Amino acid sequence: MKFSYNWLKEYIDGKLPDAKKLGEVLMFHSFELESVEKIGKDWVLDIDVLPNRAHDCLSHIGIAREIVAILGLKLKMPLANPKEDKNLKIRDLIRAEVEEADDCPRYGAIYLKDIQVKDSPAWLKERLKALGLQPINNIVDATNYIMLETGQPLHAFDADKIGKQIFIRRAGRGEDIKTLDKDKKAFVLDESMLVIADLRKPVAIAGIKGGEETGIDKNTKNIVVEAANFNPILIRKTSQKLKLKTDASWRFENGIDPNLIDFSLNRIAYFLQKVAGGKLACGKVDIYPKKVLPKKIKLETEYAGRLLGFEISKVQCVKILSSLGFICNDAGPKHILVECPSGRIDVVLPEDLVEEIGRIVGYQSIQSVFPRVAIAPPKRNDEFFWQDNAKKTMQELGFCEAYNYSFIGEKERENFKWPTKDLFEIENPISSLNKFLRPSLSFGLIRNVKDNLKNFDEVKLFEIGSVFQNKKIKEKKMMTGVFVKKGKKNDGFFELKGIVEQLLNDIGIMDIWYDDGGGALWQEFHTAEIKTAGKEVGFLGEVSFQLLELLGIKERIFMFELDFDKVVKLANEDLGYEPIVFHPSVFRDLAVVVPSGTKTADILNIISAVGGKIVKDVDLFDVYTGVEISEGKENLAFHIIYQDENKTLNSKEVDEAHKKIIKALEENPEWEIRK
Repeated sequence: MKFSYNWLKEYIDGKLPDAKKLGEVLMFHSFELESVEKIGKDWVLDIDVLPNRAHDCLSHIGIAREIVAILGLKLKMPLANPKEDKNLKIRDLIRAEVEEADDCPRYGAIYLKDIQVKDSPAWLKERLKALGLQPINNIVDATNYIMLETGQPLHAFDADKIGKQIFIRRAGRGEDIKTLDKDKKAFVLDESMLVIADLRKPVAIAGIKGGEETGIDKNTKNIVVEAANFNPILIRKTSQKLKLKTDASWRFENGIDPNLIDFSLNRIAYFLQKVAGGKLACGKVDIYPKKVLPKKIKLETEYAGRLLGFEISKVQCVKILSSLGFICNDAGPKHILVECPSGRIDVVLPEDLVEEIGRIVGYQSIQSVFPRVAIAPPKRNDEFFWQDNAKKTMQELGFCEAYNYSFIGEKERENFKWPTKDLFEIENPISSLNKFLRPSLSFGLIRNVKDNLKNFDEVKLFEIGSVFQNKKIKEKKMMTGVFVKKGKKNDGFFELKGIVEQLLNDIGIMDIWYDDGGGALWQEFHTAEIKTAGKEVGFLGEVSFQLLELLGIKERIFMFELDFDKVVKLANEDLGYEPIVFHPSVFRDLAVVVPSGTKTADILNIISAVGGKIVKDVDLFDVYTGVEISEGKENLAFHIIYQDENKTLNSKEVDEAHKKIIKALEENPEWEIRK
């Protein structure tokens, strides 16, 4: 909005800096300055008043109040003491009726008789032109002038054309009005729009534009001047619908202090008597059903200092707030009870008052200081710590991390044969594909594998995320990995087994062993339960061929699932030290033909028990069924590592231990050692 430098000076008691320096002062304390331009003998400051200050600063008096507060000067309010004619009573001349108080919280009007319509004085014309307004006549120019001065839009009606009754109501559908434009454009109205009307039809679009029929002309003798407070939302919507934007609508859209009407009507009456003469009727039309009272806020002055970062006295706080129009009352040695002007709707909290004090003092004058706090490192979150470690290991092993949605659909549930009773169903799913919370990470990862096999011969993916099982919404963290190589036949299981062991070893879990396991997700006899410290922590195996066929996947998929919550509890940073064994190890292979479905753990337990301390490790490296193996049987091949910590084993000692193991295995009549 544009402001006249010479006009601002009229409200300030004291010396002002030049226009450019004044603009800089405002920029440091109140508003952004768009430009400073010399027009004629005046300077015009284009100030960007933001919506939070539109209620009190879209006026010259509002900006002048800011200036005096910043510079420590005094505000001079313009005269507003018109003379009333005791022989004229406004109740005999004009009446008003507001249909809905929410549409028009306050409506005021005055009546002037025997005014003279003529050209405005030269100084008034020049001032309006400098601020972008076109002079029309002394009556209209006066209303515009007082609007720019106070921030309250005003409108003058020809009293003889409008009649004695004014209505503030919604327009009827199809009603129209010609406004006071050069083009005399007609607008068709509807029920959402507020109008000022006489007994017959609308005479103004409320808060936006007056109508042509009741406009001021050279023959006007008596006038009614209205000052109202309209619903901001209603005015904005009407302005947008009609594509009609005015200085008045702009102010009403941002909201106006309803208590501003009193001063504005007195001021316009005084001003009109100076430029147009006339007799002012006693009294005013004033419809104000719900009065807006000033807010009261208790401010602790020491708190203001703590918040700003520097000491400020109670006297300083009172001086600054008083200069901004706040009324300060003593509320104790360290407290002030502050009464806020009703136009400052942006001030509702003690912190808002502190902000007012701070900006007037000047934020640039606040010294920078280091915070006086002890910064302690946060307590480690074990879940995140081990999660990061696990991710790092998987990435080093060539796996890529996947992120999938936490939902599955009915079709996926059917394919994975997951019972509905064990799933949590969403009440209002976004789509049928998001009907349930996922009970396993395998849903998304297997889908990822299918997509990636179109472009890659090898796919290695993992994901860490929450799964939800049963109606109680039991949420837990899981880690799942999938491994596929095109054309790979038998060794995928063992390769993934080594990956799982490396993963668990890297997070401090060493005691790992396997037991038989299964489920609808896994291929029968091609899965194992992962155990450590006597607890089951997950599964490892090959995905069911039947499931892969349903999903249209031709390659074999190997997968592991770990209960990451359990893994975190067992993870250990403090690994025990074991001395390096310098004596060489000896390898022996052993193949056992057993009935299909035999537990591998049973064979491993016998080997470890019979071999004693010199059996350091046993690893199942092959499972074979086919030629030379009877139907219903399978060949299990093991690597056995022999080593003594205290000496070098000779061939005789290893052979004797190996023979004992073979003899112990042969005691089971269903088992056959392949020699």
